[in-house]
Amino acid sequence: MTAIDDKTYAELEDIAARYPEKRSGLLPMLHLVQSVEGRITPEGIEACADILGISAADVSGVATFYTMYKRKPVGDYHVGVCTNTLCAVMGGDLIFERLKEHLDVGNDETTADGKITLEHVECNAACDYAPVMMVNWEFMDNMTPESATRLVDDLRSGVEVTSTRGPRICTWREAERVLAGFPDDRADEGPGAGPASLAGLRIARERGWTAPVSAGSTTDATTQEGK
Repeated sequence: MTAIDDKTYAELEDIAARYPEKRSGLLPMLHLVQSVEGRITPEGIEACADILGISAADVSGVATFYTMYKRKPVGDYHVGVCTNTLCAVMGGDLIFERLKEHLDVGNDETTADGKITLEHVECNAACDYAPVMMVNWEFMDNMTPESATRLVDDLRSGVEVTSTRGPRICTWREAERVLAGFPDDRADEGPGAGPASLAGLRIARERGWTAPVSAGSTTDATTQEGK
């Protein structure tokens, strides 16, 4: 086993120091471990436990509870296909089956070239764009089996891919470093919401609807529209 290197250990300590209770830093610390190791390793667990003054069993319990933490290597691109009800009805199941066949992998498996890890994921709260996929946690909206296969082919061939909402797709490890709290240069690339998400607000404005004001409130509902 190879111990966590000094640079990573120091960054783990920096994350823990951000919080009044340093144990609160465990989740981003685990993301940092993944950014370096490509998964949650025993060495990473031990380092987190040592810094936080808790047992390795405590750290492992958190790492095995959340599906975002991986115990086996992840490819350069984690491709998640939503197969919850609405996405499934709109074609998510077909997309997932097509990608399994196209990539020759099963759920939570990685292609032989180490490029793509495919997983069916739970609802990403983007039902207005169903069926939805995510690549390293960036949204790919209104997908089809055909656009999904083109997407993974582009990722494997090194073509620069952007999310349907704007940001360039980075690698899995780069995304994990961002989740650990180390920003990159993509924060202002693309909008946070698109026309489908804002349809209700547009219709309300066209029809002059405003939110009701609760009894005793002095806040004018119209002042809240842009907030």
